[in-house]
Order: sequence, then C-alpha cells, then structure tokens
Amino acid sequence: MDLNLTRPIIFFDLETTGTNISKDRIVEFSYVKVLPDGTEESKSRRLNPEMHIPEASTAVHHITDEDVANEPTFKQVARSLLDIFEGCDIAGFNSNRFDVPVLMEEFARAGLNFNIAGRRFIDVQNIFHKMEQRTLVAAYRFYCGKELDGAHSAEADTRATYEVLKAQLDRYPDLQNDMDYLAEFSRMGNNIDLAGRIVYNDEKVPVFNFGKHKGKPLREVWERERGFFDWILQGDFPKNTKDVVLRYKWQFMRGEG
Repeated sequence: MDLNLTRPIIFFDLETTGTNISKDRIVEFSYVKVLPDGTEESKSRRLNPEMHIPEASTAVHHITDEDVANEPTFKQVARSLLDIFEGCDIAGFNSNRFDVPVLMEEFARAGLNFNIAGRRFIDVQNIFHKMEQRTLVAAYRFYCGKELDGAHSAEADTRATYEVLKAQLDRYPDLQNDMDYLAEFSRMGNNIDLAGRIVYNDEKVPVFNFGKHKGKPLREVWERERGFFDWILQGDFPKNTKDVVLRYKWQFMRGEG
C-alpha cells in the first residue's frame, strides 16, 4: 500500500559512535524522502564524527575511524541536510527516542535550529511493538517475507523501515493511511519530550518520568525545588528535553501553566 501523504515524509536512520544522545556523533546517515505523488529521493553518506569510534560500536555497524577519516563532518553538510528535511514529516525505527534527538544535537552543534514544531513523527518500531512485539529484522521477515541483508547499515535499515510501514498498512485494515493518525498511533506512552523524560499522567498533567521527582507534576517541583530545572538545563540531557524543561520554566516564571 502506498502512503497517503499530504506533504513529504522522510524515513531516516543513523549509525553513531554510541548511544549517548548528548555526546555521541553520527558516522553514517541514510534517508528516503517520499513525496505526496509517490516520487522517492534517497541518499546515504558517511561522516567524520571528529572523535574515536569505539570498537563496540564498530562491531555493530562495521564502520571504523579509517573508513570515515576523509569524509566531511556533520557541520559541513548540516545546511544542505536541514534543507532536505524542511517541511517534511519524519519516520524511522526507534527514531523518536534516539535518531531524532541525536540529529537535533548535531544540528545544534552546527549552530542550526532543527525545528520540530508542526511535524508529525511516525515511529515504525512503536507500531510494530504494539502489533507484534519484535525487532526490525523480524519485522522485515514478518511483514515483507524477506531476510534483511546488511542489517545495521543505515541504508539497509532505512529502506527496510520504509517497506515495513507500507506492509503494515496492507496487513492491518484498522491502521489508517493518514500521517496524523500514524504519528499519534506510533507514539509510545504520553511523552512530551522525545526521550520520555517528561510525560503526561492520567490527568493530562505534565510530570517528570525519572529520578527523585518521578511522577511528580512539573508545577509542584517548580514550587518546591526550582534548582531541579536548572540541574537538567545544565546537565547531560538531550537538547529536546532541555527545550521542553525551559519552556515550562518560562511558563511558570510568568505565572502560566
């Protein structure tokens, strides 16, 4: 089933130096950009992360320091990549919790603002977990009837994710071919930030979802321990999480919220 699009959507995947959203860097990215008329644009390229690629990460994606020594840095390609993402919805596999936050960090380091306001985020992994509880390799086998050659390369994973979503739409009649619906359905829980550090509780009140204040409303923590907000803003947290905390901080300072 082809996607029912009202604007372009980008499927993308990253290979990185590690799993620390704030500190690790991109070594390879790949994307498939699908336009409303069904036209596809795709590209893959490796990047010099300007840091050592740990052997544990190389064991996963098979990219070494030598492989990327002569590749451009993210900063050198950031402007053109930002233009590619302009006006697009975003899809990926575990992208809401990892790939999108990492990409935001890289753009911030390059001095560019990757504005996510108004975009729809479709996380194919969340759809898969809600429907079948498996991994990408198993998802590709289950939905597409094929083995995923080259798993853990950005290009193979990106293309597989795109094919899986189309196959999911074919398989589940109740899964609406609508980007608003898919973005909402593929959300995991009631996250306010992409990493799920701040969520809505059952009463739709924003609460912290980690640490000593887990489960406590942001307003309550603000009134009792305002330094907790500053600790997050100065700490090792994803940029998107800090943006959300800062937004609530300013609301509370103005007497709103």
